Amino acid sequence: MSEGRHPAGARDAQRRDDRLEAAASVLALLADRTRLALLDELGRGEADVTTLTEACGAARPSVSQHLAKLRLAGLVTARKDGRRVVYALRHGHLRRLVDEALNVADHELDSLPPHD
Repeated sequence: MSEGRHPAGARDAQRRDDRLEAAASVLALLADRTRLALLDELGRGEADVTTLTEACGAARPSVSQHLAKLRLAGLVTARKDGRRVVYALRHGHLRRLVDEALNVADHELDSLPPHD
């Protein structure tokens, strides 16, 4: 192996590690039921805290805290609309990821034996 290839290989390995770490961080955020419900609702379009609170069934302070985490992670955006703050998904990729996670859940539930 030539010296010219080694640094590129090291950069590729570092990029892969960084990529895996970033993906694990996103998945860790999705591992919370309330945040998943918020992202699922935002996948349908923009919404304010009141709408999101009603949709996910959590208390308003909890919803606000979860939205703050999602904003800090760069997964959702917020904009002012008068006195309201309106939230939206930052990337369409996230909507597809949430949809796929819910599809996996549907398959898991469909494979369970019926309750008596």
